[in-house]
Amino acid sequence: QVQVVESGGDLVQAGDSLRLSCRASGFTATTGWFRQAPGKEREAVSCIMRGGTITYYSDSVVGRFTISTDNAANTVYLEMNNLKPEDTAIYYCAAALGSTTSCSRTDFPYWGQGTQVTVSS
Repeated sequence: QVQVVESGGDLVQAGDSLRLSCRASGFTATTGWFRQAPGKEREAVSCIMRGGTITYYSDSVVGRFTISTDNAANTVYLEMNNLKPEDTAIYYCAAALGSTTSCSRTDFPYWGQGTQVTVSS
């Protein structure tokens, strides 16, 4: 059993930056960031494998968000720049014990409680 905890969400203005952190209680092979806006389905934002291979970025965040991993700290980061109001959502971290190039939420059994990101215009 692995527990993941997100942190870093905040209320910011359009154009600002935030860094989200996802800390796992143990080894994870693949980690993903997902988000869910009010009234919408949860969607994949970005996924990364432990070795540093980035397997996915949503088209809506390419060039603005960067995912990275600190294996020694069992932590994955999501650096978010030039935030837009449409980025407003609860951001969830999810982890898998096996390596996968998939960034589908069904491939990640361990989920955090989420952290709220609100971007005002």
